[in-house]
Amino acid sequence: MTAALMWEARAVPGRGPELLAWAEERVREFTRRPLRRETFRAPQDRVLVVTWWDAPYDADLPELPEPDTDLITRPVHRWRFESLGAVTDPGAPPGT
Repeated sequence: MTAALMWEARAVPGRGPELLAWAEERVREFTRRPLRRETFRAPQDRVLVVTWWDAPYDADLPELPEPDTDLITRPVHRWRFESLGAVTDPGAPPGT
């Protein structure tokens, strides 16, 4: 089974790059490595990190912590999902 963990935070305006660097550093501190990891950024200085793990849904997995309150505008949002598998769109252009 593959569990996917999502972590999303919104930085104080103008501090998105700092939040992104903070999240990247915390991921490097994990004691285990995920199967895969993707990091995203979005308007309003939002950062999203998704990690995939070869583990049951309810496994004890490394997660990104809550940043200091002076870096974020609200509490972190977290979600956990069970992967149902990847699907490739046969009509998609090559490389997507």
